[in-house]
Amino acid sequence: MKQKRILASVTFIFLSFRLFAQFSPAEMSKLIDKQFQFAAKQLKVLEHNVPDTVMPKTLNTSTGKVEVSPTTWWCSGFFPGSLLYTYEHTNDQEILRIAKKRMALQEPMKHYTGNHDLGFMMYNPFGNAYRLFKNPKDKATIDTAAMSLITRYRPQIKSIQSWNKNKNFNCPVIIDNMMNLELLMWASQNGGDPKLKEIAINHANSTLANHYRSDYSAFHVLDYDLETGKLIAGKNHQGYNDASAWSRGQVWGFYGFTMMYRFTKDQRYLDHARNIAKFLFNHPNMPKDFIPYWDFNAPSIPNELRDASAASILASALLELSQYTKGEESKDYINKSASIIQTLSSTAYLANEGENGGFLLKHSVGHLPAKSEVDVPLTYADYYYLEAMHRFKNWVLKNK
Repeated sequence: MKQKRILASVTFIFLSFRLFAQFSPAEMSKLIDKQFQFAAKQLKVLEHNVPDTVMPKTLNTSTGKVEVSPTTWWCSGFFPGSLLYTYEHTNDQEILRIAKKRMALQEPMKHYTGNHDLGFMMYNPFGNAYRLFKNPKDKATIDTAAMSLITRYRPQIKSIQSWNKNKNFNCPVIIDNMMNLELLMWASQNGGDPKLKEIAINHANSTLANHYRSDYSAFHVLDYDLETGKLIAGKNHQGYNDASAWSRGQVWGFYGFTMMYRFTKDQRYLDHARNIAKFLFNHPNMPKDFIPYWDFNAPSIPNELRDASAASILASALLELSQYTKGEESKDYINKSASIIQTLSSTAYLANEGENGGFLLKHSVGHLPAKSEVDVPLTYADYYYLEAMHRFKNWVLKNK
């Protein structure tokens, strides 16, 4: 027993050193190049497993079959977005062909007004496409999608309504919606209607005022009374309970406020993002490898599921926050992101070539309370994993 304790202590010390030591630029460059080559192979497998009329969603791990979604599903833009990041780093022409085909399928969704997820659905693929190719048609698609999104803006609460009224909520606004503000901000600052920016800022300010607790954790859902404009309640629809910190919700907000600082340079957004980071990394239930449990307050930690999707979003957001901070603080965010990328690239989370239905990462958690997408691959986990590596290569390694 004493020997086991000594080995455990040595392992912990080694792990801590690996996590917090300066990363090797050469090793990170090699790892990132390797993973994009792997992604090109895997995404071709995924393309083969998905009919041309739908998008990939997840993998049924019992049957080994890829589950698909219509283009109205909120995740429908992540596959073409992942293809574009992969093409950018491999110059694989077959990947580009698939990306264009999938974008053509997705393009009509620029008129969709059924929920708030136009940023995920449209900006992720078409924003990346316009960045790469400067095709005016892609910009027009982004502009139209932005105008579609603001049809869900509710002036009474200065927020964009996420889902339609249902048996659970009167007017729900979810923390995920912070991510979709990038569509509005980019469109406004690239020749679009100025009211897009105004709406995005109003929404961010309402989120700042109402979504967050005193410890900088966030509710998943706020429910409003549209007649009075009053907040009814804060809920955690996908979290453990209404007082808990659902992990993916925390990183959606972290990413969203960091992104809003990029566009506005509003110090409040930067300070808020830094405070969310402190909450996350000072939390006693944050694992040493920074791959969060599905909820920071899940009752059976450490015997709870990890969420690779939360980790990949976190890794990407950390890299952006590192660009707006200095010195040891910036280095700390970069090192934490490097650690997450390395862990997600290990056999613990990365699929074997040709397996996992063609998805890259294993072990994400969608909606555990509803027993939906539990411990499975998810398209957005893969997308933000690729984005994190893209950012690391372009923002960190370019100067090494």
